[in-house]
Formats: sequence, C-alpha cells, structure tokens
Amino acid sequence: MSEKLYLDDLYVGQKFVSGGYALDEAQIIAYAKQFDPQVFHLDPEAAKNTFFQGLAASGWHTASISMRLVTESIPLVDGVIGGGMEELAWPQPT
Repeated sequence: MSEKLYLDDLYVGQKFVSGGYALDEAQIIAYAKQFDPQVFHLDPEAAKNTFFQGLAASGWHTASISMRLVTESIPLVDGVIGGGMEELAWPQPT
C-alpha cells in the first residue's frame, strides 16, 4: 500500500499484512551484547543450562523487530507511535 493514511482512514476490522524478518544467532548475540547482556541471549552453550534450554532472543529485540514490521505495513502519515500496543507479552521465546 503506497498511499499514506490518517487515523480517520482506519476502521475496526481493517487488516494489514507485514513482511517477514529473518533472525539469526549472530543478530541475537549482537543485540544482547549491546542492550540485554544476559547469558541466555549471549552464549548458546551456557544458555542450555537456563530455563530457555538454549539461546533466546531478547524480548526487546523481538519487540523492536515487530515495531519495524508494523511501521512498514501501516503507512500512517505521521508514523505509528507504540505500534498501537496496549499490552506486551512474550508467551514463547524466539
């Protein structure tokens, strides 16, 4: 969709489809080193002994990726603040 929308253009039930995003181990570790340096985000071997039982992406990393996908798929004139989220949860690790 190339035309820019205003909030008044949106309606209940309207749907937008985002693209995908490939996330790999190197990205997970690089993000964690800079923003969320916990063992289960940094070290695949040590992460096996945590409650994730393996490397897991930071929730903040996955939220940032989600925000990118939202902003790319909903072409609002003045941008999307907060992605329209009222609640944020991580029910499963990435």
